[in-house]
Amino acid sequence: MQVFVHDNNVDQALRVLKKKLQREGVLRELKLRRHYEKPSERAVREKAEAIRRARKLARKQMIREGLIAAPKKRPPAGPRGARPGAPGAPGAPGLNFGPPRG
Repeated sequence: MQVFVHDNNVDQALRVLKKKLQREGVLRELKLRRHYEKPSERAVREKAEAIRRARKLARKQMIREGLIAAPKKRPPAGPRGARPGAPGAPGAPGLNFGPPRG
């Protein structure tokens, strides 16, 4: 696997490398291989993953055929790091710089 560094921008190259590794499944495999996994545990995990994939595929197929409704899209998130209910967040009690209520 190769990642090219343009204009000495190592940070960008690292981001690209991480994305490629994640897409290939290398990071997931490293995480799994940190500890020994018994063959029986491996079989159970692989079977559960296969069931999960099959359910997801069936759900997508049913959505395409119109048998079930597609999940609702989430509204876009506010400013990065903002939590709902935090002071200053839209609709939250606390700091309100609107007209005074009387």
